[in-house]
Amino acid sequence: MTVARQQVTQARRIVVKVGSSSLTTAAGGLDADRVDALVDVLARVRSGGEKEIVLVSSGAIAAGLAPLGLARRPKDLARQQAAASVGQGLLVARYTASFARYGVRVGQVLLTGDDTSRRAHYRNAYRTMDQLLAMGALPVVNENDTVATDEIRFGDNDRLAALVAHLVRADLLVLLSDVDGLYDGDPSRAGTSRIEEVRGPEDIAHVQIGSAGKAGVGTGGMVTKVEAARIAAAAGVPVVLTSSSRAADALAGRDTGTYFHATGRRSADRLLWLAHASTPRGALTLDDGAVRAVVELRKSLLPAGIAAVDGEFTAGDPVELRDATGRPVARGLVNFDAKELPQLLGRSTRDLARELGPAYEREVVHRDDLVVLEP
Repeated sequence: MTVARQQVTQARRIVVKVGSSSLTTAAGGLDADRVDALVDVLARVRSGGEKEIVLVSSGAIAAGLAPLGLARRPKDLARQQAAASVGQGLLVARYTASFARYGVRVGQVLLTGDDTSRRAHYRNAYRTMDQLLAMGALPVVNENDTVATDEIRFGDNDRLAALVAHLVRADLLVLLSDVDGLYDGDPSRAGTSRIEEVRGPEDIAHVQIGSAGKAGVGTGGMVTKVEAARIAAAAGVPVVLTSSSRAADALAGRDTGTYFHATGRRSADRLLWLAHASTPRGALTLDDGAVRAVVELRKSLLPAGIAAVDGEFTAGDPVELRDATGRPVARGLVNFDAKELPQLLGRSTRDLARELGPAYEREVVHRDDLVVLEP
């Protein structure tokens, strides 16, 4: 067993993500045998009481297709939400019944990006899942598809899983799909080989990564899984990417799938969510001095450094911060409505407080609600 695989066996808190194609039939509807097979593996892993499992499960929309008479996953958001509404109940009921065979309680946690990029919501999400684990329950996490709009959706559960792994301070993320790892080419063709370990982006820079699988019931593919692995690894969480059929081997530290080494430091900072799970509702164009203050000095954004405002947003919304060329340099939660900002541009907070009142003597984006984007 390699050193990397030994780290897998030593992980205490593990986030496992499973895709729709591993739980459902191509026509839609849950496959009870597949669900039970996954539950058998996870229940055994946590049976000794030393390990905790958080399950990020796709499948709600796919599970709702057949009951609603839909032949395939709909493209419009309204029907996706309807399918999720029906399917989410079926999915959790199936997990509840399956885990009950082992005396394991299941707790449902539904999230949107909006829930977790804001400070108070982020803390609440962490406390809920931490308490569920402390009480011996197994959280089953999914995107709240029934209420999420295009603006606040994660987009795929691979990315959600990476962010949940960061949120709960996991020791390991396991991404399960219908492919047994990352290959250096199309795995269906002869001559390609599995990539056993990835120590950094440069290791797979030459690899052409495929999109969604043939089943057509999910939104992800290898692209989203590799991106999720990159997010988690950069946050200090190692990742194993493999197929659902090899979940037991992966969790036992055996040589299966692709192991992504952690590349960054672990932190409890919710700003990872702001960077990867939020969709900007508008944009602020900064002058050169403000760009330097925000990017290099990591200071708050003040009205004096803003040259232009775009979009319609309200206080608390995520906005993009751009330089004079339009390049995004940061993202943050804004403290003013879009309609309030034009009268503040280029002015000092002291002058604004004197003219408009003390409520205007504050930052447009506070440094605690701001994340600098990678170039």
